Amino acid sequence: MGKRWVPLEANPDVMNQFCDVYGLDDELLAMVPQPVLAVLFLYPLTSLDEEEKDESGASASSTAGGKDLSKKVYFTKQTVGNACGTVGVIHAVGNATSQIKLECYFAVVIQLAYPVATSSLSVEGSYFDKFYKKTADMDPVQRAAFLEEDDEMEDAHSVAASAGDTDANVDVNEHFVCFSCVDGELYELDGRKSEPISHGPSSPDTLLQDAAKVIKARIAENPNSMNFNVMALAKN
Repeated sequence: MGKRWVPLEANPDVMNQFCDVYGLDDELLAMVPQPVLAVLFLYPLTSLDEEEKDESGASASSTAGGKDLSKKVYFTKQTVGNACGTVGVIHAVGNATSQIKLECYFAVVIQLAYPVATSSLSVEGSYFDKFYKKTADMDPVQRAAFLEEDDEMEDAHSVAASAGDTDANVDVNEHFVCFSCVDGELYELDGRKSEPISHGPSSPDTLLQDAAKVIKARIAENPNSMNFNVMALAKN
């Protein structure tokens, strides 16, 4: 990767429309505001992740029962270093556009520094509305290239990153992925991969619990690390 951004923290003070998920047991999941529209998972990268980052594989890219991936999934590759937090937000919002008001998200989720005029606070013509319309017919590689040249998004990312405590000069080894439910399937959206990964049937009502099962298994693969974080994008 050539261009690199300052990494975003897994912190609701930075991504302020997301809330912390304090644990993956049923009792703690029940504390998360509903409905949940997406789940962001931060985890430490391993050598195995490095080996597999460009592999799609038939078992990973096909859904349960041999169904094809849904064409409704919004997915982009990541070509900018340390941009995985913003890519995660793009995946979260992009796969929930029918359930949220886009006018809030460029100013609130990404915490844009410069003001947004009240007259422009409408779904039609909002930043994210224009972003998704411009990239709707692009493939994941083209979307990544578009994002890499999007100075407005880069500026907003920089402002959001400055709200955290991360040193811009420190190398990080953690990575964000997003879990969304599209067409009755749970998808893992990872910009390091070639395409979305389906984890089987899901629903808007069970998205959080279904994602938690996958996340528990991922954590079990790396029992010596504590560098995990889970946040949920909740409609309310």
